[in-house]
Amino acid sequence: MMVTLCSSAQTKTSRTGIFVDKKGVMRWQKDGTEATFFGLNYTAPFAYGYRSILRSGITVEQAIKDDVYHFSRLGLDAFRVHVWDVEISDSLGNLINNEHLRLFDFLVAELKKRKIKTLITPIAYWGNGYPEKDINTGSFSYRYGKQKALTEEAAFLAQERYLKQFFQHKNPYTGLTYQNDPDIIATEVNNEPQHSGAKALTTAYINRMVKAIRGTGWKKPIFYNISESPTYADAIVKANVQGHSFQWYPTGLVSGHTLKGNYLPHVSKYSIPFDTIPAFKNRAKMVYEFDAGDVLDSYMYPAMARSFRVAGFQWATQFAYDPMATAHENTEYQTHYLNMAYTPSKAISLLIASRVFHRLPRLQEQQSDSVFAEFRLSYAASLSEMNAEEEFYHSNMTHTVPVNIDRLRHLAGVGSSPVVHYTGSGAYFLDRIEDGVWRLEVMPDAVYLSDPFERTAADKTVTGIHWGKHDMEFKLPDLGTAFDIKGLNTNNHLTGTASGGKFQVSPGTYLLTRARLHSGFNAGSTWSNIRLGEFVAPKDTQSPVIDLFSAVKDTERMMVYNPDWKHRAVSPPSAENPFVKLNMPGNAETPMLGFQSFCGDRIISVSDSRKITLDTLVIRARTIEGDSSRIKIGLIDVNADFFATEVSLSKELKTIKIPLKALKKSAQLLLPRPYPGFLPLYHQPSGMASFNLNLVEKLEVTFRQGLELSSVYLK
Repeated sequence: MMVTLCSSAQTKTSRTGIFVDKKGVMRWQKDGTEATFFGLNYTAPFAYGYRSILRSGITVEQAIKDDVYHFSRLGLDAFRVHVWDVEISDSLGNLINNEHLRLFDFLVAELKKRKIKTLITPIAYWGNGYPEKDINTGSFSYRYGKQKALTEEAAFLAQERYLKQFFQHKNPYTGLTYQNDPDIIATEVNNEPQHSGAKALTTAYINRMVKAIRGTGWKKPIFYNISESPTYADAIVKANVQGHSFQWYPTGLVSGHTLKGNYLPHVSKYSIPFDTIPAFKNRAKMVYEFDAGDVLDSYMYPAMARSFRVAGFQWATQFAYDPMATAHENTEYQTHYLNMAYTPSKAISLLIASRVFHRLPRLQEQQSDSVFAEFRLSYAASLSEMNAEEEFYHSNMTHTVPVNIDRLRHLAGVGSSPVVHYTGSGAYFLDRIEDGVWRLEVMPDAVYLSDPFERTAADKTVTGIHWGKHDMEFKLPDLGTAFDIKGLNTNNHLTGTASGGKFQVSPGTYLLTRARLHSGFNAGSTWSNIRLGEFVAPKDTQSPVIDLFSAVKDTERMMVYNPDWKHRAVSPPSAENPFVKLNMPGNAETPMLGFQSFCGDRIISVSDSRKITLDTLVIRARTIEGDSSRIKIGLIDVNADFFATEVSLSKELKTIKIPLKALKKSAQLLLPRPYPGFLPLYHQPSGMASFNLNLVEKLEVTFRQGLELSSVYLK
């Protein structure tokens, strides 16, 4: 029997929830208006996200509180995650009430405080390792895997048992089951099912899972993924669900480097191929995951939101937001990178995308890909922009004049605009609390040190944070030019008065008040979903990383000393083995090999990184001959002075740290090798030059036994 949930089918406890009408439109139960949700995925309670936060030295609870606060500042109202069932279930499907489930409940409760709605996907099938090795948790998903979970009776029984117990579970932080929590609005049965076998079995599987969920008293909409198994779409739409889920990764995934170029054509339209299936037309549509993988520019999210609305979607959640505690390294998902502190322009573009998604009518074509309604996108300027009567947002510097400065109530941006001049590189938010009273929030500067989409490592900082004082100027008639300034956040004791609308500001939150106006607001005052004095930001980066050499990226630019031209000295990295292998020929005529790699362009970027101190040379390598070996590693400067030292490698891949003060003057290889071969191989510098990092332009490594090398970087 097919069921379409309507308002009369829902209980009194869910009157603030949603239902799906007969035409497949999600509507608010309280008044029947269309419902729209935009937000993100976030994985802190589970898997690598959980483990990496613990390693950072802060509690997962604190990390969740910090990040959820930032979600609220970005104007997001939707959260989705595929629950790692492998961490909260046994092989029979029994729910395990453990730390991961507790933290998930804690996250749901924190989101609830910020009025962010949750859609739960209770089964992920994934192991919990990536990017590390999976751990055998003994769960049903680990036992059966995704394919068998969708075809075998024993796996069906385990999933039914798990779903019944999961949806009967009571959140200790809210005191509610997920059914009775009005801020949990829907569920998606599982994550990215890849169906095989008889199509009738697919329909039967979905209906059995739906029945298990409904049997717990669940009366909210249930979604099922249709985009992961498109050839099974006809079988999927026969199932007793109210909607279907889709994803979008228009630039692919894991390119291994930042993608450059204009990708707006990739997101011009989201085409749905299932409209010819009659039953599909009456189903709600949601995007459970989307991202412009490996793109650091800030114009893609609003373009994707525009295409989603034209296609009729009512829910869209980006995958995945990086916890602030670990975003400096971007190790959780190499191809995704989003955080309000560490990628401020992308974060502001997500804020703008949320406004696009909420303000554009569903199923209505827009006049162009880059200019529509109150929005403008520019690939050339890496810019997203919203210019409305009361809101003005920009992801990078803009020359656009607000349409009505007198009526502005909310501003947010990175860089300067005609109404705000700011010399920092972090995001800022400016909100009118009441006439003549504004709240200013300023984030610290984000300093990009290396490509965040390269292969990452837990001890490698790809983005640093700089706390500094910057000039700021406002041209807001409501504030005037001599407004009072008062620090609000903890330990922010600044008080002062702007001169000509100008003042200096450090990261924090501030109350700005028109001259001679006395307000009763203070740090503890509440406004919207926050307290005025709330402020969350990472600490100043004291020891960042930038790559000098990456095996994945720099193997082709190596200048190698290899006198035996018949011998292949270098084996490049592969997807399975991301190391460059340096092989000795095994003859007495070639006792030593070596290479140099130019890195001067990266040293320049470090020296421009707002005076962040680097004092350590780090190499990640291992020997492939014998139990140990020694190599010589050093840096060559623009004056051809070489400073080096020797270190020992073992059979295990290790991170070896070398203080820059340990580098001593030495003779460098002359590479490429001069011809004829009787000419000198080495250059011995003269004079008493001292090491200066800002002058470095080459890396040199020499060795007498084979090795595998991952990276060399400064810290």
